[in-house]
Amino acid sequence: MEWTIQELAARAGITSRTLRHYDHVGLLVPSRVGENGHRHYDAVAVARLQRILLMRRLGMGLPAIAEVLAEEVDTCEGLRAHIAELEEERDRVERRIRSVRHTLEALQAGAEPRMDVMLSGFNDLYKDEVISRWGEHAFQVSNDWWHGKSLDQQRAWKRDTDDLVAAWVAAAKAGDSPASEHAQSLAARHVRWLSQIPGTPTAEGDRERSIEMVNGIADMFVDDPRFTAMYDDAAGAAFVRDALRTYARTRM
Repeated sequence: MEWTIQELAARAGITSRTLRHYDHVGLLVPSRVGENGHRHYDAVAVARLQRILLMRRLGMGLPAIAEVLAEEVDTCEGLRAHIAELEEERDRVERRIRSVRHTLEALQAGAEPRMDVMLSGFNDLYKDEVISRWGEHAFQVSNDWWHGKSLDQQRAWKRDTDDLVAAWVAAAKAGDSPASEHAQSLAARHVRWLSQIPGTPTAEGDRERSIEMVNGIADMFVDDPRFTAMYDDAAGAAFVRDALRTYARTRM
């Protein structure tokens, strides 16, 4: 099946002049040119045009597009790359939709003072740390999980998190030993809390990486002021660190 230049331009939402320019610069030559000089395009040419238009939407210039296409081994490989890029674009749009939906839901609920927290990603503040320690996949999966929650579900999760932190602080102030049964029960609760977050080693049941993760997070409570502040002071953070490290060493 072939399309004339006018048919292809209409279907692609561009002008015939654009297609002629692509031909002129060697980016998209017609499949054949009739005796009357009319350009015709087959399925292979249309597939190439799809790639060109996608890259144009991504902001790439024609020279850069030509370089990418020249490096492609075959059309099927290019189409697979095309699909991957479209899927990434779809995921970005879906995340924006979820964010706007949460904003609407929060406004309808009365726009609480902490609405900014509800609308932020689950681990946006720690994106670099998450990616460097556990990879891009862990960050994205956990953020998608968070944005997939309703406003009430986010509130409930944050209440549970605050309750866990408060229990840690109370145990530290009471002078509990990090190895005590109470401290170890809090450590077990903390690990269960982590295992609810998709993308983490604890959620995926990877024992070796889970131990590494728990130890890494334990150290961050002391090393990173943002985490230390959650537990009132350095002593409280050190108590949580030691309890988690003991749990990882003896009970995981």
